[in-house]
Amino acid sequence: MNQNFAALPPRDRLIFTASGRSTLLILCSLVLLLALQPPAAAAKASKNRQQPATWTVQAAVRFALAHSPDIAVTRHRIAAARAAVKEAQSAFYPRIGVSTSYSRTNNPMYSFGNILNQGVFNNTINFNDPGWSDNLDMTAGVNYRFYNGGHDQAGVQAARAGEAASELELAVVHSRLEFAVVRSFLTIVQARETVQARQSAVKAIAASLQVARARYAAGTMLKADLLNLEVQQSKTHENLIQARHGLALAKRGFLNLLGLAKGTVNIDDGHYPEQPIPANTSFARRPELKRMDAAIRAARAQVRQAVSGYYPTADAFVNYRIDKGYELDGSGNSWMGGVRLNYNLFDGHRTSAAVTRARALLAAAREQKRKLSLAINFEVEQAQLALEQAGQQLQVTKKMVEQADESARLSRARFKEGVILSSDLIEVENRLTDALVRRTVARASRRIAIADLRWAIGLQQFQESGDMQQTGVNKPGMPGKK
Repeated sequence: MNQNFAALPPRDRLIFTASGRSTLLILCSLVLLLALQPPAAAAKASKNRQQPATWTVQAAVRFALAHSPDIAVTRHRIAAARAAVKEAQSAFYPRIGVSTSYSRTNNPMYSFGNILNQGVFNNTINFNDPGWSDNLDMTAGVNYRFYNGGHDQAGVQAARAGEAASELELAVVHSRLEFAVVRSFLTIVQARETVQARQSAVKAIAASLQVARARYAAGTMLKADLLNLEVQQSKTHENLIQARHGLALAKRGFLNLLGLAKGTVNIDDGHYPEQPIPANTSFARRPELKRMDAAIRAARAQVRQAVSGYYPTADAFVNYRIDKGYELDGSGNSWMGGVRLNYNLFDGHRTSAAVTRARALLAAAREQKRKLSLAINFEVEQAQLALEQAGQQLQVTKKMVEQADESARLSRARFKEGVILSSDLIEVENRLTDALVRRTVARASRRIAIADLRWAIGLQQFQESGDMQQTGVNKPGMPGKK
């Protein structure tokens, strides 16, 4: 090809070279475009993070369980706990290693040893001054500890218990996050209805103020009464601003729970599923208790691990060695195998201190479980009382709204006819607004109390939000026991 290229005229050479450069440029451009394209996994993750136009409470729970940083952190901890199990299981396998070194010496002992290892000994060697020697040695060895008082077996048991505790921590985070999302969703509902009540108050006072101004212009109303209504209008506007601010904060907290930095929150509370009130209020299914059981198992295994310090250790070993010398041009190989028994007669009370510490931690874990049981029992009772109180308040506020609405309707008509003063109308309007807000709070409080009770006894908020993590742990077979 080089001969053919040289035979081309100068103009054809230029065209040929430009064509080759264009082809190379096109290939480089294609590679660059492919490199700049987002990976499929990133595109899929971006799609999964896409926010719906309208949030239902179930969709919000599912989204939070998929994208909350708390879930991601817990999953990483589970991965670390599983790695810890594998790390503990590695003690049941032999240790295989190789090493090599090169040395040169005139030390009589080492030099004579090199002579023997390389197989170049003869009767003319002076034992006191064998001379210079060098040695390149390569060693391969296998060591296996087949007994250490149960230390390694207890370590695996502790690691497995830690893995189970990490998986149960995910169930704990799931449960707490579900309840937090439901509570945040209902807080938005409550804040939005509060804004609507404040808006109704603004409209009502605006209508009454229009009537008052007409009456004042007709000379049938005092200036003081008109000013009272104008002041009341300013107060209702201020209350509306505060309600809108509360709604904005509730939406911001909602997005934060979902793991979103920003977004538009439009909720669909028209299809909010009324959660059933659980009949069985036993809290035995709470994942926090199961997690504490796993922590107690780990502490118990750590006690056994500490006690193993009172027992001896036994190892088996075998080594194979190759020696090569360049000074004396010799070589040789050898092997060695055997069994080693170690027993620590005195360690400065280190083992006894470790056992005491491990037993104290086990006792502390048991007390922590008892404390947790008392706290959960209090949470359940508190949730039951809150649910009972919210139900009673909801019944009372319904009657309050009916009475306040009728009273406001009559008072507006009487004010229009000039029968009552503006102060009386303001008082009636305030009572109606207060009743509407109280009913909104009572309705949201009852729903939150139901969700709180379900969380307190360890139930999911919605079945479609995903099954709780199972606590089973894979337990592969071991090469042996120690």
